Amino acid sequence: MDTKVLTAHVPLPLAKKIDDLAARLDRPRAWIVKQALAAWVGEEEERHRLTMEGLADITAGRVVDQSDVEAWATSLATGSPLPVPQQ
Repeated sequence: MDTKVLTAHVPLPLAKKIDDLAARLDRPRAWIVKQALAAWVGEEEERHRLTMEGLADITAGRVVDQSDVEAWATSLATGSPLPVPQQ
């Protein structure tokens, strides 16, 4: 796999945590950073996918009335919660 060197300035406390993790896991610092960066990018890609999916639902009219959601949420604190509102 081709690679590219990236440089980042991080606060000293974060750098120490990375160094501590690397020592504890017996892995190079670069491995820790790659794992963390890959996880964050994956989460952001999933957040974007879900946002686009939600916007498509809105465009298509697949929505639930806010008052129905509020009534459901309020009922969760009672002894008899309402069913989850449906579109």
